[in-house]
Amino acid sequence: MKRRQFMYSLAIATSAVRTNAWAQAETWPDKPIKFVLSQPPGSGPDNVARLLGDRLVKSLGQSIIIDNKPGGQNVIGAQAAARSVPDGYTFYFATTAALITNSLLFKQLAYDPQKDFIPVAFVARSPFAILVDGNSPIQNLDDLIAKSKASNGQFSLGNEGPRTFSGMIARLFNARSKAAANLVPYANVGVGSQNLMGGHVDAMVADLASTAQLAKQGKLRVIATTAAKRVPGWENIPALSEKLGSFDMVGWFAIVAPKGTPSQTITRMNREVNLLLADKELSSRIANIGPLADSSMTEADVAKFLSVEMARWTDVTKEIGILPE
Repeated sequence: MKRRQFMYSLAIATSAVRTNAWAQAETWPDKPIKFVLSQPPGSGPDNVARLLGDRLVKSLGQSIIIDNKPGGQNVIGAQAAARSVPDGYTFYFATTAALITNSLLFKQLAYDPQKDFIPVAFVARSPFAILVDGNSPIQNLDDLIAKSKASNGQFSLGNEGPRTFSGMIARLFNARSKAAANLVPYANVGVGSQNLMGGHVDAMVADLASTAQLAKQGKLRVIATTAAKRVPGWENIPALSEKLGSFDMVGWFAIVAPKGTPSQTITRMNREVNLLLADKELSSRIANIGPLADSSMTEADVAKFLSVEMARWTDVTKEIGILPE
């Protein structure tokens, strides 16, 4: 009799949980939604997040708050997002570094990319590039490699540091091209661009999203992109893979949520994001910034993609000899 009463009570409780979950799914969202970012206002990820957020305001009927928490190589923003209440009103607009490479570069993180987040939607791929000053005599990749090899270690290639995405690309480029460039770290892309235009470094590795406008203005010159194929909108710029074989080092943006976020909310957000990214006008505006929108992934697809990326970047860190610290 007691067992029957227990099973009956359990069934009632389970039914109540399901009812509450579906009720939330029916009413979600009924208040503003927050996108946490690890980058500052005006950065590539920030610009893309704001474009997408503006469209989500219309489709979801609620404000989208962009909460910038830069610093600590993505750790500050990622930790804040991971510790947020998983009620479907906080999402993390994440980058490759936050979800993948940080796990390979640091022995201890204040968050666990694999355990603390649930994949929600894929947003865009963000190609990186090797750039020089707009007035540089270096016209192409062959010029850059030749000058670097002949400089006896004096040729400088700026990046955001050895344990960052651009730093890892710079090291991989050095290893595969035998360029022998002196890798010079800078605080961020803005500082690096100023250093490059000021003649303090000979070239730099940076994401197109942050440097596209300077390149289009002629202040910087894109020598090569880091994607496997030429980047749409930059078809006149060769991909490094054309010179170095299977070189495909592309950053990306994805939306994840704190673990425990209702599955119905995640499914809805995935659907809304994919519908918006499929719109040619929005994808074109994102492409003008630099990234390439992708509206093809379900939540399961994003999870599989992250798994593949982790394996690929594990191999890259071994190739360039970076160990976690």
